[in-house]
Amino acid sequence: MTTIPIRKAPLAHGTRRLPAEWETQSGVMITWPHRLGDWAAGLAAADPAFAAIAAAISRHEAVHITAADAEHRRHIEELLDRHGAERTRVRIAIAGSDDVFVRDHGPITVLTDSGPLLLNFRFNGWGGKYRHAQDDALTRALAAQGWFGATPTLDVDLVLEGGSIESDGEGTLLVTQSCLLAPSRNPTLTPAEIEERLRMELGAKRVLWLHNGYLAGDDTDGHIDTLARFCDAQTIAYVQCPDRGDEHYAALKAMEDELKALRTAGGAPYRLAALPWPAAKLDADGERMPATYANFLIINGAVLVPTYADRADAQALQVLATCFPGRAVIGIDCLSLIHQHGSLHCATMQLPQGVIP
Repeated sequence: MTTIPIRKAPLAHGTRRLPAEWETQSGVMITWPHRLGDWAAGLAAADPAFAAIAAAISRHEAVHITAADAEHRRHIEELLDRHGAERTRVRIAIAGSDDVFVRDHGPITVLTDSGPLLLNFRFNGWGGKYRHAQDDALTRALAAQGWFGATPTLDVDLVLEGGSIESDGEGTLLVTQSCLLAPSRNPTLTPAEIEERLRMELGAKRVLWLHNGYLAGDDTDGHIDTLARFCDAQTIAYVQCPDRGDEHYAALKAMEDELKALRTAGGAPYRLAALPWPAAKLDADGERMPATYANFLIINGAVLVPTYADRADAQALQVLATCFPGRAVIGIDCLSLIHQHGSLHCATMQLPQGVIP
């Protein structure tokens, strides 16, 4: 772990704080897959998974969905009805998109002394790997439709994806070196300069860097939300690979050792909750897909956990139940999502309380 000292500088829009995911939300965004995007070949399997996610969220809070066109919106409405969604909590906008992973192309909300502020960071398709022009423009397109009400949107000239940062809500960010320092994102910035920007834009007081961690099939260069997650300000759930014969063993063991060495802002070790390791999930070409239980979503009163038709699913739900007492822990089949190299958290983005009345 490295924490680089950062100098003070004035902040626009007052003092900023990046809330923790477990704080009260006004809703969750979803960009629905469609036949014109990257998911065309897998729509038959993806549609039910997205409907299950949206329906589960709707039983606890609002769901804000982006559809490709009017016909697509009608299709989504039919799916939601079949899955028992609370339609009074569903809104559907129409805007263009390339991919579905709104965690990375959607807005990142900070709280300021003037209220919530939506930060529209640049999105470059995970370092230029995929087409991304429509995704990069999506937040602005929705804002132009009045989708976020009176909450202001601010463009930020920095490539940053929501899946690459974890916040404890108290000023600590957990990030990976492999992603934030990838030369395909912000090649002219040094680690100290990136950390400075995280402080200025997100209100970070300290940044904890993980130098290890790996997930086969992941094309994000190691997003933190596939590896280790804050469950509260003292607890981190993380993926653990106990199989010495697995290609992940060395990298994840080194990550585990790093997590053990981390300290809270108060100087105490974190409580660590090891998530189980599912059996390898392979695509049609025999390539391993990124099945990870760390890609869970915290919502009002519940935690949605990706499952993979694996015997480790039940254990993952049990571990996370100990991390989130008082919340329902709900498993959702996400096998179809990992075929496109993401999972449940990647496909959703929460909007904190106050963003939408």
